[in-house]
Amino acid sequence: MSANGSSESSCRSEVRPTNNTCFQKELSITASVISMTVGIFSNSLALFILLKSYSSIRTKSRASFLLFASSLVITDLLGHLINGSLVLFVYSAEKKWENFDPYQIICTIFGACMVFFGLSPLFLGSAMAVERCIGVTKPIFHSTVLASHHMKRLLGVTWLLAALVAALPVMLSKPYKVQRSRSWCFFLIEQTKDWLDVLLPLLFSLLGLLALLISIVCNTLTGCVLIQAKLRHKHHCRSMPYHIEMICQLLAIMLVSCICWGPLLIHVTILSTRATDESPSFSLLTIRMATWNQILDPWVYILLRKAVLRKIFVLLHGCCGSKFYALHRWQRSMLHSSAETSSSSGSSDCRCLGKTPVHDVVIKSIT
Repeated sequence: MSANGSSESSCRSEVRPTNNTCFQKELSITASVISMTVGIFSNSLALFILLKSYSSIRTKSRASFLLFASSLVITDLLGHLINGSLVLFVYSAEKKWENFDPYQIICTIFGACMVFFGLSPLFLGSAMAVERCIGVTKPIFHSTVLASHHMKRLLGVTWLLAALVAALPVMLSKPYKVQRSRSWCFFLIEQTKDWLDVLLPLLFSLLGLLALLISIVCNTLTGCVLIQAKLRHKHHCRSMPYHIEMICQLLAIMLVSCICWGPLLIHVTILSTRATDESPSFSLLTIRMATWNQILDPWVYILLRKAVLRKIFVLLHGCCGSKFYALHRWQRSMLHSSAETSSSSGSSDCRCLGKTPVHDVVIKSIT
C-alpha cells in the first residue's frame, strides 16, 4: 500500500495539469520493454540465420554481403541492448537526471550511443548497396581487385566514421543534452548558442540523409541492371538466385530505413537550420520510429530468404493453377530458346552476365 501510494503521489507531483501522467509513464515503460524484447529476439534470430548461411557460401560476392549483413544485425542487437537498458534505467529513476547523473556522464554515454547506433546501420546499408552495385555492374573488378580484406576495412571505416561523429560533442566540449521529454539525450538542437551547436546535429542529419541517398541510387542502378539482364535472357548462372535474393533484401532495408529514419533526420535538419521550438511529443515519436528500424531490419533477412521465397512460389503455383503453369511453361520455352543461341562459357559469379546456359532457371531464380 505504501509503495502504491508513494508512486501515485510522485506521479501527481510530476505534472499537475494532467491526470493521466501515471498511465503515460507506464505506457512508455511498457513500450520500451516490448521494443527491447522484440528487437533482441529478432536480431538474434536473424544473426543465427546469417551465420548458418556461411556454411553454404558459393560465391565471393555472397560472402561479402553476408559479412556486412551480419555486422548490421550485430550492430542493431547491441543498439537494442545498450540503448534499451539506458532507457529503462532512466524511467526507473523517474527521469530525475539531476539525482542520478549530476555530472552528465550517463547523458554523454546515452547521447553517443544514440548517434553511433543510429548512423552505423545507415552507413552499413549504404556500404552494402555500393558493394552489390559494384558486384553486379563491374563483376570483373569486384572479383579481381576487391579482396575480402578490403571489405573488412570498409566495414571498419563505417564503424569508425559513426564513432567519430558520436565523439565530436565530447571532443569539442559541446556535451549532449537531456531532451524535453527527459527520457533520452541528444545534440543541443534548441536554444543553440554558437555555430558548433548548429553544425553537430546538422552533420548527423546530413550524413544520414547522404547514406540513404547513396543506398537509393546504388540499389536502383543494381535493380535496373538485373532487370535488363533478365529481360535480355543473358543472366543465367547459378549465382543469379543469390543476386535476386540480395537485391530484394537491400531494397527492403532501404525502404525500412527511409520510412523509419527519414522523419527524424528531416526533423533534426529543420531544427538545426531554423530558430523554431522543438515539439517534445513529435521528437519522441520520430526517435521511436527510428528505433523500429533496428526491429524491422532483421526481419528482412528472416523473411526474404530463398526458403521462404520458394514456399511463396509454390503457394502461388497452387493458387493460380493452370494459368500460372502455362505462363511458367512459356517462360521456360523462351529461356531455353534464348539459351540455345548463347555461348556455353561458365562462371560462378556475375561474369556470366550473358553467356551461360540455363537449366530450369525460373525455379532457381525464385528459390
